[in-house]
Amino acid sequence: AGSCHGNSVERKIYIPLNKTAPCVRLLNATHQIGCQSSISGDTGVIHVVEKEEDLRWVLADGPNPPYMILLDGSLFNRKVLLQLKGTSRVSGLAVAIAKPNPPQGFSPGLKCPNDGFGVYSKDYGPEFAHCNTTVWNPLGSGISYEDFDFPIFLLEDANETQVIKQCYLDHNVPRDGATPEYPLCAMQLFSHMHAVTSTVTCMRRSSLQSTFSINPEIVCDPLLDYNVWSTLQPINASGKVDPEKEVVMVATRIDSHSFFWNIAPGAESAVSSFVTHLAAAEALHKAPDVHLLPRNVMFTFFQGETFDYIGSSRMVYDMEQDKFPLRLDNIHSFVELNQVALRNGSVLWMHTDPVSRMNESVNTQVKILLDILKQSSVGSAVTLQEAGFSQPLPPSSFQRFLRARHIPGVVLTDHRTAFQNRYYQSMYDTPENIGMQYPEGLSPEEALEYVTDTAKALAEVATVVARALYGLAGGASSISAIQADPKTVTRMLYGFLIKMNNSWFQSIIKPDLKGILGDVPQHYVAVSSPVNTTYLVQYVLANLTGTVVNLTKEECQNPEKTPHTETELYEYSWIQGSPGANSTARVPFCVRSGVRLSKALSPAFELRHWGSTEYSTWTESRWKDIRARIFLVASRELEIITLVLGIAILLISLLATYFINAKADVLFSIPRDPGAVAY
Repeated sequence: AGSCHGNSVERKIYIPLNKTAPCVRLLNATHQIGCQSSISGDTGVIHVVEKEEDLRWVLADGPNPPYMILLDGSLFNRKVLLQLKGTSRVSGLAVAIAKPNPPQGFSPGLKCPNDGFGVYSKDYGPEFAHCNTTVWNPLGSGISYEDFDFPIFLLEDANETQVIKQCYLDHNVPRDGATPEYPLCAMQLFSHMHAVTSTVTCMRRSSLQSTFSINPEIVCDPLLDYNVWSTLQPINASGKVDPEKEVVMVATRIDSHSFFWNIAPGAESAVSSFVTHLAAAEALHKAPDVHLLPRNVMFTFFQGETFDYIGSSRMVYDMEQDKFPLRLDNIHSFVELNQVALRNGSVLWMHTDPVSRMNESVNTQVKILLDILKQSSVGSAVTLQEAGFSQPLPPSSFQRFLRARHIPGVVLTDHRTAFQNRYYQSMYDTPENIGMQYPEGLSPEEALEYVTDTAKALAEVATVVARALYGLAGGASSISAIQADPKTVTRMLYGFLIKMNNSWFQSIIKPDLKGILGDVPQHYVAVSSPVNTTYLVQYVLANLTGTVVNLTKEECQNPEKTPHTETELYEYSWIQGSPGANSTARVPFCVRSGVRLSKALSPAFELRHWGSTEYSTWTESRWKDIRARIFLVASRELEIITLVLGIAILLISLLATYFINAKADVLFSIPRDPGAVAY
């Protein structure tokens, strides 16, 4: 049978840009931030801006506004954006990624991240509130938290950027000082957002729609996902831990953010810490006597921490409401891994809360905690130092627990004061930012197994943390055998930062989840859950800390129907496994672990307190269409002439039709037969 291929007119007119990432609208209790286009998209003549002087054409001299700017990544900063925000001559912005990363640093986040939602306030350590003592992110420009009334897109593909530049050079560059002639190269960006004003407004509208409409049109969704947690000794996830049982809690965040939607590599801000955490969990589980330790250890991975501590505030709320197996009273001490990959020499800084340490009993317990950490680093390549009493805690999940109860705790970072990370919450917080380097010519499989210097350094940190946790849990044996594996660390760094779809990740997930393994990993919390990062942290943790059990597929997938499975203590997963030695067919198996998920949705949405100042209120606007394209546009005069001619032809055709219709009996009468005789 033959096939018919339509030759679309649209494809002849437009060149679609397929590798782009938009800036979208987010909302909280009081503000809207981000970007949007008009409902039919915004169009403008392209102008390439590679140095600040090029802006003059756009802002003043150019005769064909509005302009759609192709901006070099090195100029994507607060000063330039605020200039463009204040003019009607700009209809949108396409940003090319700077190569190499901007040497001066680039952070679109706030100078004081999560300000107002940590522990410090006018009632608790007012001298530390609002980063009065330490500005943690001095490079933070805050542009991620501005509201722009025009679309801004990131161009991820250098080839598409080159196509746009070539179109500009061919059609839009002034020749010999003369104004460029039509047709001109133009760009159209679509990113219209449905939600406006604030979370209070958009949630109220969505709620009314859900109540009174058969087909409700929801305009925004809360940012939400799941926290991942596990314990060293199994606990009943549906019951309650004995009030006398003490638990050492170790925590880290697993999400990041940048100016553009779902572009959140987070190498230093998130991945370095949660990979170290996972490696420490594996090392501790391998210790021979962990089931005899007097205290349990809980490994916790929080989602949504970038947006005012969504995950940690929810876990604290659940503990307070008796909706979690543990209560706050069960927590003996708290260890948090923050940014740890950019150590200056061998130093890792230990931050504690100076306010709670004014209480003598808390101070005594914190000193014991710090001593155990220091002892654990003896003989290692990591030097632990105290940040000092004059220093508050950096932005950390631990702050949400301190708001509820004075828990002895420490936050480990690679910085004493301001972040070492010059690309915090940006698209440049990539593997290169934490020094990950591979030799030339490695295959993906070789790169997965190649142990980088970064992996070795993080494995050393994981070893110290695992040994400290062993001591905090009451372990008395030699700690020299507790050792994190650099090979595991390098695999995780490769998988979470470079290529998710690798042979190791493929071998440790369920067969029905293989679709989550995209190419380039991103760690944005999003609104549909669980996101890829959450799933992968869950299955990596299960792989590193669980055990393979001899169950069939049916028994593994229905453990409640199988005797001796202890489903209240363990989760069972049927994993697709690696290909056999002489075969391409995978050899699946069953893994038993204590890894669980708990909801990471801000309590503000459970309580319907959309204007809350206690809990995160971040929502993401919905949209219908996000796309970008370029095309040649005719002059306004030619468009008007074409329109007038079209109208004239229409009127003439209408008149012609009218007269033809009126004289139809004359024009179309049947002639008489000449031979006919008339009487």
